[in-house]
Amino acid sequence: MATISPPTPPGAPAPPPAGPPSPPPRRPARPLAGRLLAGGALAAVVIVVVVLVLGGGGGATYKLEFAEGDQLVRGDQVQVGGVPVGSVSDIELTPNFTAIVKIHVESSLTPLHEGTTAEVRTPSLSSVANRYILLTPGPNNRPALPAGSKLPASATKSVTDLDQLFNTFNPATRKGLSEFIQGSAAQYVGQSRALGLTTEYFPPALSATDHFFSELISDQRVFTSFLVETAKALTTIGAHSESLSSLIENANTTFTAIGSQQAALAQGLRKLPVTLHQGNKTFAGVPATFSALEELVNASKPTSQPLTKLFTKLRPLLTTGTPVVSNFSLAFNRPGPNNDLTDYVRALPALARALEGAEPAGVTSLRESVPITAFWGPYSPDLEGTLRSFGQAAGYYDANGHYARLAPVFPDFALGANNTLKPASVSEALANLKSGQLHRCPGAATQPASDGSSPFTDNGQLGCDPSQVP
Repeated sequence: MATISPPTPPGAPAPPPAGPPSPPPRRPARPLAGRLLAGGALAAVVIVVVVLVLGGGGGATYKLEFAEGDQLVRGDQVQVGGVPVGSVSDIELTPNFTAIVKIHVESSLTPLHEGTTAEVRTPSLSSVANRYILLTPGPNNRPALPAGSKLPASATKSVTDLDQLFNTFNPATRKGLSEFIQGSAAQYVGQSRALGLTTEYFPPALSATDHFFSELISDQRVFTSFLVETAKALTTIGAHSESLSSLIENANTTFTAIGSQQAALAQGLRKLPVTLHQGNKTFAGVPATFSALEELVNASKPTSQPLTKLFTKLRPLLTTGTPVVSNFSLAFNRPGPNNDLTDYVRALPALARALEGAEPAGVTSLRESVPITAFWGPYSPDLEGTLRSFGQAAGYYDANGHYARLAPVFPDFALGANNTLKPASVSEALANLKSGQLHRCPGAATQPASDGSSPFTDNGQLGCDPSQVP
């Protein structure tokens, strides 16, 4: 093989003549033991990686029985308190149409203990197929569950989908909810800017709400009492569910009737500012009224003590008068027909109409009876005195004279010679009595009055005999 040498610079000594080429240097040979050691180290690294990747870092596998698969897939997370601790490795269908979900749990959480529960959860309501299993480990003082153990369906809980919530509503409610959602969407069409401005007030509103609830629960005793009393009130209201339903139905009818009066409502709303303005003027004078009322109360305080005594003494009167008032009420309003004053007043018009028809005949009869009644009129005191005082002691007097002029007559004996008693005949017993006095004047049954007012003759018009006196 020919070689090309570089040119020799001027003034430089010429290189020595080229001889035969020297052989290349030999590399020292590696020993066989070193090669075997490197291959073993490489194999150990591969085994460690395989164990770490395929073995999952230890842990244990458990089986969970769910009533349904709940859209779980292989690889879904298993969480404890929001921290992933494993994943779903397999899902099988049993002959009883339940789902057996195999999960692999990390070694940091194994072994599980009795009392462990599992629940399928969704990260949010907007998620449809995304699922994870929330694991709640049992107490550590309970017996441990060996790897491969199965949690029964009683220890698991399926997820509640939004569709299941809607299925609890009846068709009318679902339709109303659908119309509400559609109406809300139509309400905000073209109002995105205004809605964005409204959302700016959400943080202050949330802060105020947080402050409100902080103050609400600051006094736990009062808050607990409030909750207890509220529960009692709701229990009482629930016991009257039928009345409450009627109230709601009537309220619906009322609001429907109010809604039908749109024109009247609009007119009322137009007049409302004027009314409120007038009300402001009225309320402006209320403080002065209260001041005057305070002065009145202060001036009335000295009289409160006598009023207390009056009310104390008035109580027995009211207690006694209550039955009287009740009876007085019955006099005006008693159950039954024609038995109270109200019925009497209602009958007066008919009585008046009957009297109007009988008045001419009554006037005629009164005129014709005057000659008869005129004779008996002056004797009315005697007649009234007889009816009123007959039977009382004959020796007493009143305005009409003696009560009675009765005296017993004993015709058995008469006074004879030498003041001796002898049997008397009837004619001798009645010798001193007068008879035939049938025309006495009024007032002649007693001694004549000194002023000449009795016997009463009415100037001789009565046709009586004033000489017929006792």
